[in-house]
Amino acid sequence: MLFLTLFIGLFANFIGYVPPGNINLTLVQITINRGFKQALMFITSFSCVEFFFTYFIMHAAKWLSRQVRLDTVIDWVMVVLFGVLGAITWMHRKKMPNTNYSDAESIRYGILLGFLNPMQVPFWMITGTYLITHQWILTGKIALVIFSLGAAAGAFLALFAYARFAKFIQSKFALSTRVINTSIAILFFSFSLYHIVKQVYLIFWKSH
Repeated sequence: MLFLTLFIGLFANFIGYVPPGNINLTLVQITINRGFKQALMFITSFSCVEFFFTYFIMHAAKWLSRQVRLDTVIDWVMVVLFGVLGAITWMHRKKMPNTNYSDAESIRYGILLGFLNPMQVPFWMITGTYLITHQWILTGKIALVIFSLGAAAGAFLALFAYARFAKFIQSKFALSTRVINTSIAILFFSFSLYHIVKQVYLIFWKSH
């Protein structure tokens, strides 16, 4: 049963990081601008934080689900986060890539974004509640540690695949750094706009 718990954690989080978001788009940018080694440092440090993040969220899922307006808070945090990432990417879109980054810098960046990852809160609240309710995973302390290890491994594998894909696209299509950074910046701004439109809809239309 513990092996199944590990596998479910891995599979669930792997699927969770497949859709484009702030983490995997940032990773694509790091891979293109800094190289695969720095991307690997980012992925490793981020996945380590993901272990603790998942363990905490799974323990706090019931408490978090009772918090009023949590979804609204997360949406506005994502507006700010995507807006900041988009602005930074846009401002640096014309700069030539610099490969002289230290491993420590990429590790710190991975740790920072590991904690600044609010989309994982509703993801594990929904997914975790579903898995526990249907008794697909055990809920003891050791079991949740195993589950969180699987989730960290799932995040690592998904992000590793993104980094490999980014290098493949760069080598096959010879896209310029400016084109890639501009595209990523536009995606960040689009995601920020999506959350704004969502909240405007909920406030002014759905509430009436």
